[in-house]
Parts: sequence; C-alpha cells; structure tokens
Amino acid sequence: MLSIDPLTKPPSIDLKLPGSKSITNRALVLAALAKGTSTLHRALFAEDTLAMIDCLRKLGVNIATDELNEEIVVTGCAGQLRSNGDPLWVRQSGTTARFIMPLAALAQTEVLINGDPQILKRPHGELFDVLKKMGVEIRFEGEENHLPARINGAALHVEKLHVNVEQSSQYLSALLLSAPCMPNDMALSLDGDAVSMPYLQMTLSMMNTFGASVEEVKKNQFHIRASGYKAKDYEIEPDASTASYFFATAALSKGRVKVEGLGKASIQGDIEFVDLLEQMGAEVTRNEQAIEVRGTDVLQGVHASMKNFSDTAPTLAVIAPSASTPSSVSGIGFIAYKESDRIAAVVTELQKLGIEAEDNGDGFTIQPGTVKPGIVHTYDDHRIAMAFTVLGLISNGVTLDDPECVAKTAPDFFEYVDQLRLEGDQELAILAIDGPAGSGKTSLAKRIANETGLEYLDTGAMYRSVAAKVIEEGIDPEDKELVIAIANRISIVFEGEEVFVEGDRLTDTIRSPQVNAVVSYVAANPGVRSILRRAQRSWARKRGGGVLEGRDIGTVVFPQARLKVYVTATPEERAKRRSLESGRPMEEILQEITGRDKIDSSRMDSPLSISNDALMVDSTGKTIDEVAEEILSSFHV
Repeated sequence: MLSIDPLTKPPSIDLKLPGSKSITNRALVLAALAKGTSTLHRALFAEDTLAMIDCLRKLGVNIATDELNEEIVVTGCAGQLRSNGDPLWVRQSGTTARFIMPLAALAQTEVLINGDPQILKRPHGELFDVLKKMGVEIRFEGEENHLPARINGAALHVEKLHVNVEQSSQYLSALLLSAPCMPNDMALSLDGDAVSMPYLQMTLSMMNTFGASVEEVKKNQFHIRASGYKAKDYEIEPDASTASYFFATAALSKGRVKVEGLGKASIQGDIEFVDLLEQMGAEVTRNEQAIEVRGTDVLQGVHASMKNFSDTAPTLAVIAPSASTPSSVSGIGFIAYKESDRIAAVVTELQKLGIEAEDNGDGFTIQPGTVKPGIVHTYDDHRIAMAFTVLGLISNGVTLDDPECVAKTAPDFFEYVDQLRLEGDQELAILAIDGPAGSGKTSLAKRIANETGLEYLDTGAMYRSVAAKVIEEGIDPEDKELVIAIANRISIVFEGEEVFVEGDRLTDTIRSPQVNAVVSYVAANPGVRSILRRAQRSWARKRGGGVLEGRDIGTVVFPQARLKVYVTATPEERAKRRSLESGRPMEEILQEITGRDKIDSSRMDSPLSISNDALMVDSTGKTIDEVAEEILSSFHV
C-alpha cells in the first residue's frame, strides 16, 4: 500500500527522466543482431528491459551492463543466434515476448518461451500464425496461441507475408526487426487498420539507423533485404509515456515541468499527449532539446482518438475529473489486452473514487467531479499505478494497493515524483542528521528533538525492522525480491521509544546481534531503500518537519533540509559506546562497525557520504550536551 501525499506547492522543475522502454528494447534487439559492438547510452534498466537482456543472453549474445552510467554494451552476433538450451523467461514484458519469438526462430532449434502469469493471459495468435507460415514449428504448453510455447525454426523460410495489425503493431515490429537476418528478403503486407502506427515508424527509423535496407514499395507494403545490421553507438530518448504523468501533474497543479532530452523531433508517438494538454488549456513549449508544460487556471474537457498513443490514455483519464467539461476518448479498444483491461480499469477505479465514468468499449467518457478518498486497485499494471499517482498528487486520500508494479518500466518513478515536491519540502523544518553506526547520532537526535519540540524519527530502526522480519520468516537477506516484498508489506509504528512491526513490539529485537549481522544487506537493497525513503518523507510532511537521523537523510531523503549535520567519531570511540550500552566485548563490536562502515559506504544505492553543505561534527571525547549545543546554534525551527 502507498498513500500518495498531495502536493503542497505547484512544482517548478526540469527533469531528466529514464530512457524509453520501447526504444531500449528495440535497440537491444538491433544491437544483438548487428555485426560488431554497439553501446547504448541512457538505456532504461527496468523489468521489461532486463527481461529482454536475459533472453538475448540465452540466445548467445554478449551483453555488458553499467546501470550506474545507464549504458549497455552489446557484442552483436551478426544474425547468428544460438540458444544455450535454457527457457526464455519474458517476465511480464509484452515487447520482449513478441520481439523474442522471431529471434528464437532464428536460432533454428527448439526454444521454450515462458513468463509470469500475467503475460500468459495475453494472446499472440496473429504472430504465431505468421511464424507458422514461415515454416516455424510451434507447440503450445497450455492454451492455444498463448505462452508458454516451444518454437523451432529449423525449417525457417521466408515468403510474402500478411500481418493483421488491428490489435497490436508489435507483431509487425517483431517481424520487421528480425527480417534483415532472415535467410532471404522478406515482403510484408499490412492487413486492417493499424493501431499505434508511431511505434511502427519508430521501428523502421531505428532499423535504418542500424543499417537495414527497408523499402515501403507502396502503402502498407514493405520489402526488407536480408542484408543484416551494423553496430551503432545509440543514445536513447527519455520515455515519453513516463513523461506524460509529469506533464499531467504540471497541467493539473498550475505548475511547470520541463523534460530535458525529449524534443519535438522525438521518434516516440506518445509526445502527442502534450497536444491534448494544449487543447485542454495548458501551455506547451517545444524545442529540439525539451518539452515544457505549464498549468493554467482552467482546463477544458477534450474529445479525442488516442489510437496512436494509447499508453497515455490512463493519464488523460485522471486529468478529466478536473476539467470544466466532460472528456471522452475513442479508438483504444485494443488496450483491453494490455497488462490489464485498461479501459475497464480506469473507469472502475474512478467510479470507486466518486467520479462518473463510462466504459464505451472503444474508449471511455469521464465527467468533471470531486475525488473522494479511496484505495485504487492497480491490477499489477504499471500504467494504472502511475496514472492514479497523478490523481493523488492533487487530491486527498488516494492510496495505491500495489505501488511496486511501476518497476516494470520505471523502477525509480516515485523518486521522480518526489522531485515534484521539492518546492513544498523546502518549507519543512527538517534537521537531517547522518553518520556511521555508533557515532552518537541517535542520542543526539533525541536530545535535539526534545529541545526544539519537533518529533524524532530513527530511520535506522526502519531498516532494522525489515531485517528482523527477514530473519523471522527465514528469508535470505540477499534475496532482493523477497526482502522488497517484506518492506512493501509490513507496517512500522513508533510509539515514543517503542517500535512495533505488524503490531508486535520489536524494540529490543531490532538491536540484537542477529539483526546487526544482516541489516547492512537489507539496507543495501535499492528496492527497500526506495520504499523506506518514501515512508520517511511522508512521515515528515505530515508533521511539517522533524529530526531525522540515518545515513542518507541529508544526501538523498531530504537534500534541501533546513540543516544537514554529519556526526562522526573514531571507530574505537563508537565501539566503546556500543559496548557500554550492550555489555558486549568492545573488540567484537569494533569488528562489526568496521564491516558495517565498509558496506554502507560502498553500496550503489545512496551510499553513506557527506553532503557538501553539511555541518561536520566530530563527537569523539565530547558529551551529548556539547554536540547538541553546537548544532542548535545553527538550526532555527
């Protein structure tokens, strides 16, 4: 569960959002099939793209990733894919599932394609039918035309092919991407009224960039030469679908959001979303380097076909209640077959929140209205979760039942959402105290909270609480996904000095040697840190500030805190203090502290570090009163 904190002030910010999922996955396929080594810059690292990377590696492609620098280096196989025999697990990724099917056929041996339960519900009949016409043997492990399926391209051949594109353009993109590496030239004809045509145009544009020869001989008829691809260094644009949530927030809150790197010449069709915002009354500025949206006093309803940019339809749905007149969307009946039935999902959840909404089969109609508090079911659909987050930013009481599903395409989504709150967070009376274990920051924070009348939050106790539950449930602390699930599930409540987790008093348990031994592994988990950072920020916003102590409060949680303090002491001093508190041997504690320092300072996600503008305080040999006085002289509530 995640209760969305409403904005306290309109945002005014320039954002650098993660790379496009659609472009990243296409670039991975093109680089994998190319001859030579390609470097993909500003690549997206999310569930869908990691699924593609895993599958390509199992088809013999060498891929090196550098998540910190958003780079992927792919050593192409010149179209000669070779299965290692392992099943290709596509997770929940529709693009991976569809793009990988023709690639598996290129391996010319039997390959099993499988995935998470959600993707197994989605039909792929049109693509399977075309592959069969190409001589590919397909055996379904369950329901016809659904995964899991075994694909064998040993008899692969190419002829004139017809593809129905009324349900998804991904079928055609999948065939196009693999076409230059087929045994001979391919002729493709489109049947039906194509949906999401901009995605097809994206595919063709990127194929040309990687050296393919594609000719549109007449409308909806393509000839692709079996000439292969050439390696390319390629920069990936920010994700336009993800940008829609931030543009929508600007329009609704009368704020300003600029997304850098997403220009008017973008190859992503979803930039058309800002045209709708402009029609509704928002101010939109476009240039080659960025798009900026500013909110105005009144938004009008809009009536539009979103056939070509349907991923942003849920975003429009959450804007519609704030418009002065009704809004309707058409041309998107096919989104019923996405991660969820997105038309039914947005209509159902808006109705739960008191908004009059109607499912028209091919789209929806939404009336203006006032949102009432409620819990939004996300259907394990990242687009639903992200869209209703926007609604929560301008309405009280909106709660998501499963916020972590955003990891499919935007694992850091809520970190970017919190950047929208920077204007309001600057007004909070935040004293951020960071420092290593045993530096005295906990006692110091309590003393200062008592002196100032602010409430105190021990953020370390939150990580320890998760660690205690990990131990209790017998989970490996290095199993990232299971530990994240615990952090997302449990409730942590502070009552004075007492700590309660799921209603159980764990005040003493979280300070035990057993918890000491695993807490650094838990705290180094990026997913856990993301969940607990959100909880820490929400705690402070609800109180108008507070004294927060931890290891990344001033650097990551509240980088614009009113005062940032870094408290330290020698390792020997810190071990001595812990020994006096616990009665344990000092040498044993010194070894623990040294090891903890190494892990905390070297973790990839928000390592223990000193903010440039922090007040440095060495507490070695000083009393709590002396250190507190030094800090209080610089802090004003």
